[in-house]
Amino acid sequence: MDISLFGDLERLNQTGNFTRAAELANITQPAFSRRIKALEAWVGTKLVDRSRQPVTLTAAGSQMLEAGLQSLAHIEQVRSQVLNAQSLPEKYVVAFGKQHSISWRFYTNWLRAVEEAYGPVLSRLRADDLPHCMTELQSGELDFVIAYARAGELIDNSQSIVIGKDRLVPVCKPDADGKPIYNFNNKDQIPFLRFGDESSISEHLEPLFQENNLQSKLLSVYENPIAGSLLIRVREGSGVAWLPESLIEADITTNTLISIGDDAWTVALDIRLYRNEEESNHLTRAIWSFLESGKLKLL
Repeated sequence: MDISLFGDLERLNQTGNFTRAAELANITQPAFSRRIKALEAWVGTKLVDRSRQPVTLTAAGSQMLEAGLQSLAHIEQVRSQVLNAQSLPEKYVVAFGKQHSISWRFYTNWLRAVEEAYGPVLSRLRADDLPHCMTELQSGELDFVIAYARAGELIDNSQSIVIGKDRLVPVCKPDADGKPIYNFNNKDQIPFLRFGDESSISEHLEPLFQENNLQSKLLSVYENPIAGSLLIRVREGSGVAWLPESLIEADITTNTLISIGDDAWTVALDIRLYRNEEESNHLTRAIWSFLESGKLKLL
């Protein structure tokens, strides 16, 4: 499968028009249409709703586009790392692990800020569930792990440091008037799109649910440990989900999603960088000391 097809799908998503998207791709419109159909054939389902103008992506199209763009970014990052490693074989490649729910954009922006202030760092990233990341941190396969912690939670600061802030925000699809299609003040149960009991991010929501007796108000209709998958279902109007604000900023700005309630319904989170001091080396200790100095502002 030609991975550049995801770039064509992104152009179509941006323009809503096959002709304009083909112009951006610098190919003819028939050739562009064949490329989109080839991607749909590979996936096995329709990715574009052609029944109206402007054309829009189907739910499957949105999900595949997000996965494709993340894959393209990761491939390009690894390609750059491979080229750098070949030209500088003596350099150590720092291995980062990232909790699934943390936006990949946060990692990209944070690492760029680190390199601008500290200097170039050869690195690789693995996104996984938190228990697996922490296991690999303890075994030395990862140098650092980026994960959420409840804001203000007492944690051993010799093994972790706050590098950013985020919030879990309850959101849903708006109606035609721009108001939430679900309301906590109604007597009916609200369909709930949840991370699931096995997901560590659920632990940060549980105190809020208990304090406000929300368990009886929420009816679980879908469960997925990956925030991006929950985001797709929320956009469809399938229910309410508490999602990281860093992930849904664009949706809130464009009114694709709308938050429910006020700040009392949100959960403040720290984004922490974890290390295993026993498995550290000269480079990772130097990076840690730099971050610990507070010279880098929180994102």
